[in-house]
Amino acid sequence: MDATHGVAGGAGAAPAVPTDTPSQRRRNAWGFGLGTLGRDMIGALVTMFLMVYLTEVLDLPDSTLGAVTVVLVVLRLFDAVNDPVMGLVVDNTRTRWGKFKPWIAGGALLWAPATVLLFADFGLEGAAFVAAFTACYLLWEIAYTVNDISFYGMVPSLSRAQDERERIGVVTRLCANIGLFSVVVGIVPITDALEGALGSARAAWLVFAAALGVIMLAFQSITLLATRQQVGAEVPRPTRLSELFGVLAKNDQLMWVTLAMFFFMTGFTATAGFGLYYFTYIYGDASMYSVFAAILGGAQILGLLTFPWVSARRTRRQVFSIASIACLIGYAAFAVAGASIIAIGVAGVLIFFGQAYIQLLIMVLIADTVEYGQWKLGRRNESITFSLQPFLYKASSAAAAGIIGLTLIVSGINDAEGPADLSAGGRLAFEIAMFGVPFLLVAASWAMLRRHYRLDEGTYARIVAELREREAIWHGN
Repeated sequence: MDATHGVAGGAGAAPAVPTDTPSQRRRNAWGFGLGTLGRDMIGALVTMFLMVYLTEVLDLPDSTLGAVTVVLVVLRLFDAVNDPVMGLVVDNTRTRWGKFKPWIAGGALLWAPATVLLFADFGLEGAAFVAAFTACYLLWEIAYTVNDISFYGMVPSLSRAQDERERIGVVTRLCANIGLFSVVVGIVPITDALEGALGSARAAWLVFAAALGVIMLAFQSITLLATRQQVGAEVPRPTRLSELFGVLAKNDQLMWVTLAMFFFMTGFTATAGFGLYYFTYIYGDASMYSVFAAILGGAQILGLLTFPWVSARRTRRQVFSIASIACLIGYAAFAVAGASIIAIGVAGVLIFFGQAYIQLLIMVLIADTVEYGQWKLGRRNESITFSLQPFLYKASSAAAAGIIGLTLIVSGINDAEGPADLSAGGRLAFEIAMFGVPFLLVAASWAMLRRHYRLDEGTYARIVAELREREAIWHGN
């Protein structure tokens, strides 16, 4: 059973905290990290390629695509707002298996079939299609929320040491990116091969989605079996709904991290979502997308592998600046790359290398605000605090979906058969949305975090030392 629940939730009972052994630390890092492989495969499929499926496979008309875009934006924002409520539910859960694992398992079991439903062709059109799509997407978002909040909410409980959290973060992001880029690189050749075997692009995408659901369940099982909570709760009393938004709003460092990262992820997610359209309609060769994606995947993995070396020699604030500047240079280079695949490749490597650092920083910076909130407010709320990570991903995904959907309609890409059908004005609108808007959003994110984030390494160490003194007194009583 998890450490927080050595005693089954009685108020005032001191939690039993297990011994933090090297063997368990390795199991926590790899058990948690491997759990992201299938999760990020499904996340990539829906976040980056659901719009491609709707426009290129189902060939939705502009009117239906416009309605679906509104549905995506509204439901993602609605679901993002509900993330803290799910965090409250998880934090108040008391079971023999702990508070995280039952929700991880339940969410995963619902998430797999919900993904299949999103890529199932029911033969509907117009309003009927929009209604069915809304129901399926809502189910998908609910399942994702249940799993995601409990899954990442477990991170702060696996270790309180910053270096150990970074180690968990590196393994997690390595596994997640392997999952993500296996889909990005493989989706075109795999769905083409399945289409040849099954005789239908719609059947090919459905089978692909089902296979990813099975893979996700297999890797989530590893997390459930291998990980064990190491940090106990100081005050094991439930958090009331009336206290929920106070827990978040009063944690000012959490608020600034979330807002800054929302700007960054909106820009990056929009750029990533435009990728296949760029190579199809701007560059003029869709087959280059898989090659380009493989290069970018390598750049992200290189970024993740170098992060521990850089973070050991630079402060997190400096690491964030390095990553942001790399992205900004990459966006500027992409905008003037023209038809040069070498220039496009260099620009993409800079953007994705920098984003690899940002991925890790999102996780570890939010994890550190758990201790900050505990120190400031006198309560430890891992899941409520970490609910802001999926919140920012969903909110940025919603904003990016709006940018992508609007751009596809305004630029004329949704009605185009190929590059020749795209006007000069449509091409310019697309490039502004893919490069210009993200550049401004990344710059805003950089400026915001540099100005307002104060939870540096020294401050965090002092907070942890004080928390341990409080816990020693509490356990002594």
